[in-house]
Order: sequence, then structure tokens, then C-alpha cells
Amino acid sequence: MRRWTRTTALAGCLMGLAMPAMAEDISITVWAGGSNDSDSYRIEAIEMAADILEREAAILGEELNITVDGRRDFSGWDEFKQGVTLGAEAGTAPSIVVTSHLDIAPWSQAGYIVAVEDYVDLDAWPLSNVYPNLMEIASAGGTQWGVPQDAESRPFFFWRETLSQIGYSEDFIDALPDMVASGEYTLANVLEDAKKAVDMGLVEAGYGFYPRVSNGPDYAQFYQSFGGELIDPDSGKLVLDKAAMTEFYQFFVDAVAAGVTRQNHIGTEWNQWYNEVANGRAAFWHGGTWHFGRYAREGNDDFWNTIQFSLIPAGNDRGRANTITHPLVYLVMDQEDERIEEVAAQLVAIATEPRLNTLHAIQSNHLAVAKAQDGIELYSGNRWAAEATERLLGSANSQPNHLQYGAYSEAMFRGLEAAWTGVQTPEEAVAEVEAQMTATIGDDLIVR
Repeated sequence: MRRWTRTTALAGCLMGLAMPAMAEDISITVWAGGSNDSDSYRIEAIEMAADILEREAAILGEELNITVDGRRDFSGWDEFKQGVTLGAEAGTAPSIVVTSHLDIAPWSQAGYIVAVEDYVDLDAWPLSNVYPNLMEIASAGGTQWGVPQDAESRPFFFWRETLSQIGYSEDFIDALPDMVASGEYTLANVLEDAKKAVDMGLVEAGYGFYPRVSNGPDYAQFYQSFGGELIDPDSGKLVLDKAAMTEFYQFFVDAVAAGVTRQNHIGTEWNQWYNEVANGRAAFWHGGTWHFGRYAREGNDDFWNTIQFSLIPAGNDRGRANTITHPLVYLVMDQEDERIEEVAAQLVAIATEPRLNTLHAIQSNHLAVAKAQDGIELYSGNRWAAEATERLLGSANSQPNHLQYGAYSEAMFRGLEAAWTGVQTPEEAVAEVEAQMTATIGDDLIVR
């Protein structure tokens, strides 16, 4: 692979000054998965970056005309990813995609994407200012494939009024995030308090603890709460900790048995779920930092007086309070014309500048990708962004960019669902998960 250097860029600039200017027309397409109106800056930031790059070229005496065509009207992640992969196979892939960092491993191996490090200087502004852990999440196999587009975290939520009605003081409720972080308030306390809320009639049966309704990174957090590890840092292999997985499953079985979580909860409509948690029908639940804006759209315009949030509590002494950040990333797709790849990578770098990224972070209730964003008033003056960053990101980790992690995640959730719905005991479910993972992941799996 060709490594980008400052010398290469300087030579290009001098050549542009020495030769007559010729107009260059570049067409860039951007597809953004999982995006709605509040996420419009995933595409608009590239449009703004194109304007900046055109102006820089003009100062050098060059005429660069960049047309950006964006799309985010996908019916869901499946349609988006199918479109990207089919386009890559047919040679009609978009120039830039905004997608999960988990796509890096399979798409790099398939040759669908090119390494961004070949076209931009990672040691120069603004990429040098991006949080190192987020840059690492956008890499795989020692190669920087992409650039973080945003960051988020997945907190645990408490309905303040319910906590007060079961006997907790306002001081206690205010101190909950620190108590969760220190391990003083655990998932055992969650079940105990959720049952109180149901038994006292403060919430309906099944609404004491109200989890997400489908598979997602959130459930790996509960595995970690009981001491589970997703990947072995030394070997790079995925890890199945059977004891941690069993206790993780048992927690949800106990929640059903206690009447605080519905046995048929999985598959609940998302719109229903959002409305219920935003308006106090549930005592405890978990979600993402972007929920802050969604709750307001569901009618809760008083978040700070109605909802408390923290890390996901620890499950036992082996585990820890934790949260997973699942950043979306900018990836440059393989193109027949390498010049398209070069310009696309430059646009991604410019779009990462703190002011541009902050527009997205605040509009969509995501978190910063760069250190300098803390010094931008739009970000630092936003209470949600500031407190979520301070309270959550220091303890955040991510799902591994491993080629087989998709199979791992699916097997883990199928096992959880089997135990949750009573089809199998937690021990039986874990035994089946072990068999599935061993068959599909093979030597890339460590079983403990």
C-alpha cells in the first residue's frame, strides 16, 4: 500500500502552481447507514469539507469542482449493508460510507475498502487530535482503515420519581452514578429495587427493568458486568467465559421470575418502547446517549428532573461497571479511479475537524471524537454532552474488530433469548452457545 507523506502533498501543490490550472470535476457519493434527520451532518459535513477543499485548491491556482451526492433513506441496516456489498462486488460502490466499525474486518478482507492512512497524514491536524482509543476502534490488523465519525455510549437509566417513591432520598439518587461506578450499587440492587417498584404498584408487572428489545452491543455490557471478556488482548482471539455468560443469562431469567421483566419482551415495537421509557412507565432500563434527544421528542422535556443515568452496574465481584461505545466510522470504498479515493479520504479528514464534528454531536446527541471539542462552546455548553462525556467515556470499551465477532454476537444473543424465554436453562443455553461458537469460530475462540 502507498503511504501518504507530506512530501507527496507538497509536490502536488508545487506542480499545481507551476502548470496552467485545469478544471477538475470530482463526484463523491456518501451513504450513511442508521441515520435520520438528526444525523444529517454525517453527509452535510462532507459537503462542507468539499467546499473547504475547493477553496484551498483555488488559493493554489487550481479549479476543483466537487459534487457530493448523499443518501441516508435506507429502510434499515440490512438494506444499507446489502447495498454497499452488492455495489462493491459490482464496482458501483459509493465513495464514502458511514457505518459500524464492526464492518472494517470483513470489508477490508473482502477488498471493499481502502486504508485511509494511505491518503491522509494521521499525525497532522485534525486526525492527530482524535481520541486514540477511537482511532484504534477504526483500525484493524495494524492498519488505519477508517476515521471515527461520532462517538456514543450506552448508559443505564433510572426513573427518579420511582426511586423516590421506593424510599430513596434526592441525595442518594444524585449519588447513584458514583455508587454504580464504584460497585456499591449493582445489578442485584437493580433487581431488588425493580421488584419493590412492581410490588408497590409504581410500575406494572414486567416494567421494573425494561431492556432493549432486540440484539445489539448493549447486551455485551451485561456479559462484562459479570466478568466476561470479549477478546484476549495477547492472542487477539475471541473469548467465551462460560461462568460469566451463565451468570449474565441468569440475571435476565431472575428478572423474569421476579416479575420485573416480561418473558415475551423481546420483539416489542421500538416506537412503543421509546415512548414508555421516556414517560416513566418503566423503573429502570438501558439505552444510548442519543436517547436524550429521542426522549424529548416523545414528550419528556424535563430529562434532568425525571431521569438519572450511570454506567451499566457490575453484576458480581468478578465484573465491573462498564459501557460500550459503538462509534460509526467514515470508510473510503475501493474505486476504479484512485483519485476518487484520494479526494474522499481528504474530505473525511476535513469533516473530522472539531467544529464540523461538533455540529453533528450536538444536533444528534452523540459525543465528541476529538479532544479539542471540549473547548468549543457549542459542545462544552451543552449539559448532556459534557456530563455524558465525563460520566461514561472514561469507562467505555468497544466490541472487537474481529472477522468472527458477528457470529459471536449472534450466538450470544440467541443463547440469551433461549434462557430469557424459558426454552433452555442458562446452563443449557451456554452449552449450546459454546457448541455454536466452536463450530463457527473454531481456532479463533478461547473457551474458559
